[in-house]
Amino acid sequence: MTADASPSPDGAVSLEPDQVTGQSLACGAVAGALLHVERARTGAGSWATAQDHIRRVAAGPIDAADHAGLYYGAPAVAFLLHAAADRHPSFRAASRTMDEHVLRLTRRRLAIAETRIDCGEPTVFAEYDLFYGLTGIGALLLRHHSGSDELAGILRYIVTLVTRPRREDGVELPGWWVPHDPDEILPTPGGHANFGMAHGAAGLLAFLALATVDGRAVDGQREAIAALTAWFDWWRQDGADGPWWPQWITREELTAGRPAHAGSGRASWCYGTVGVARALQLAALATGDTRRQEAAENALAATLTDAQLDRITDAGLCHGIAGVFQTAYRAARDARRPALAARLPALAGRLSRHARGDEDRHQAHPTGLLTGSAGVDLALETARHSTPPPTGWDACLLIT
Repeated sequence: MTADASPSPDGAVSLEPDQVTGQSLACGAVAGALLHVERARTGAGSWATAQDHIRRVAAGPIDAADHAGLYYGAPAVAFLLHAAADRHPSFRAASRTMDEHVLRLTRRRLAIAETRIDCGEPTVFAEYDLFYGLTGIGALLLRHHSGSDELAGILRYIVTLVTRPRREDGVELPGWWVPHDPDEILPTPGGHANFGMAHGAAGLLAFLALATVDGRAVDGQREAIAALTAWFDWWRQDGADGPWWPQWITREELTAGRPAHAGSGRASWCYGTVGVARALQLAALATGDTRRQEAAENALAATLTDAQLDRITDAGLCHGIAGVFQTAYRAARDARRPALAARLPALAGRLSRHARGDEDRHQAHPTGLLTGSAGVDLALETARHSTPPPTGWDACLLIT
């Protein structure tokens, strides 16, 4: 790691476009470097190759401005450095330096969120979500600074977000309700409440549950977990293929108390039953609720039938079979019964076939965790070795 790789005290840096892409876990070189570290740690690759990729990521200034999060900038680079530093001492000093910038960033982000709450304004994805918000930074701190005041601050922030609804035009809205659309081509007039792991209630629940299992809790944390599980209980829909949840709800759907569409979307980690079921399973593990745990595992198992999986056309982690496999793998390790584990060989086979079928697309998008080949290849490493990833890379999905 070169001397100019650290951000300035306020996190501000000047970056060229290729430097911005280079420090992205979502779609850039961080994911490729993480893959090489994973392979080095399993013996499938070399440390020399992994070191070369890490140095490319950390060769220039690292962005630690207020828009940085787990999937971009200093937190993303810190996540990568920790994956290597656990086994390669040459990266330990660099990871400690990057952590200092992440902790400063966290304190600034918490202060900004507190000001927003005090002003009574609605939140946005970038404030709280897994990709670029405080939940994602919290996932990093939970692994490497679990006793820090900054992690406790994030937990208190999320408890507040979950347990303090907002009133707007006489309507009570959940605290994570956002005024913007989930996607620019999918308008939600009046805003929406998101259910997904990446941007919504499942991610909040999974993070709180993982922290609780790890013994990290603040006042109101169990009440927040109960509020989120009650939210999912209310919005659960029972279909011919098992239970499902909407991807998000609009103001009209909130008022009606039911989703406007009649059936589930395709199975995926980021939205739908796969991610929601894992979040509910983690919540059950955190609270010792065996009945809820079995219900969550049954819901996940119902999405792993051939009929459901045939709807998936993508190999990637975010929307495709790689994310389904990795989530099911982690859920199976915690499951009370063997049904999920029994489906893993077939899922691994599908993953391998999808990966081969997506080779042309991955040549066009060779890097990136979420939709690129690096994320698919990381899941393939898990499938090949049938053991938990030694880097713990899938912590950035909030499934472990």
